[in-house]
Amino acid sequence: MCPLDLRAGSIEGAWTPWAAQQATGVVAHLTPKEGEELFALVGNMTPSQSTLDRLPTALHGSWEAHRPHCEATLRHQEALPQEAVTMAVALDGVMAPMHDGQRQATRPHALANGQTPSGPAGSQEVGCATVSSDDRQGERLLTRRMARMPEGQKATLTSPLTAEVGGALRQRPEVRGVTVADGAPDTWRSLGETLPCGEEVRACSHAAAHLSAALGAAYGEGTPPSQARVATLREIRRDARAGADTVMGALCRLRTRSPRRQAMQKALASFREHRHRRRSRALRAQHLPIGSGVVEAAGKTLVSQRLKRAGMRWRTTGGHAILMLRALGQSDRFERAWQLLGETYKRSVTLPRQVIAFSQHR
Repeated sequence: MCPLDLRAGSIEGAWTPWAAQQATGVVAHLTPKEGEELFALVGNMTPSQSTLDRLPTALHGSWEAHRPHCEATLRHQEALPQEAVTMAVALDGVMAPMHDGQRQATRPHALANGQTPSGPAGSQEVGCATVSSDDRQGERLLTRRMARMPEGQKATLTSPLTAEVGGALRQRPEVRGVTVADGAPDTWRSLGETLPCGEEVRACSHAAAHLSAALGAAYGEGTPPSQARVATLREIRRDARAGADTVMGALCRLRTRSPRRQAMQKALASFREHRHRRRSRALRAQHLPIGSGVVEAAGKTLVSQRLKRAGMRWRTTGGHAILMLRALGQSDRFERAWQLLGETYKRSVTLPRQVIAFSQHR
């Protein structure tokens, strides 16, 4: 045991804080094998692939042990931009390949019970969340991103999300909140607890998917008449007064003439269920967000670009570690978070009795 290592905050007995910070930044974006090759090329240090693979998991364990304090400190150090007038809170999910995914094994059981499995075999849903702030013209000022590996009803993800929103509203209670999501009931319940007074908006892309499926069943999927009708009804739903009612009326009339009514029935049920969340025209006039582009972009850049590369399979702990690092980086928090994380490794060293310090000896 080296007192100098303890006081400096040596990480896992092998990394100085500066070396660990460099390596962490690399493996947040590259695989450990690619990181090993990069360091060999650069030449300032030569960590092995296995050492780089273990580092994020070790850091994640320390971060999780101190996460409430560290996240609260980060929020306390930040201020919502004075130009911000709206805050959009969004939840979504991205399918990622899992080592412990049991979808292939459970598919026969699901089919035997009359259920229809969906999604790629061996994959589970990673939860993504964003908190973004816009000015009066609807221009984005700030975005915080977070993600968690698969869990029931995104339970662990909603806790830091609620804290993030609460911290921002305590600073600026006059900021208007908007929640954006797809049609999943558990997602809306979570967002309702996170921002109970926010305006609820169903993402335009999810509504468009239901509309495309319904019109594809009537006119033929991907045919010119189907595409033209989809474009027309999407524009009406987005821009016309009572546009959602107009679209539902068109679908009802089309359903009576089409032999394939199931897709249209599903689209109609979705439109009716989320009718109060489709005030697109009024919200756009107030420069409020009506789409899920922010959280969908987070799903692609935060999760897919790193976790869905060829041949990858993830366990929960390793995925959590990478997502933590990438979320901090994409939220402009990595440098300040690293200072907090580094402090958790530092230990106070005191001299035992009957030991003479060098300075006293001299």
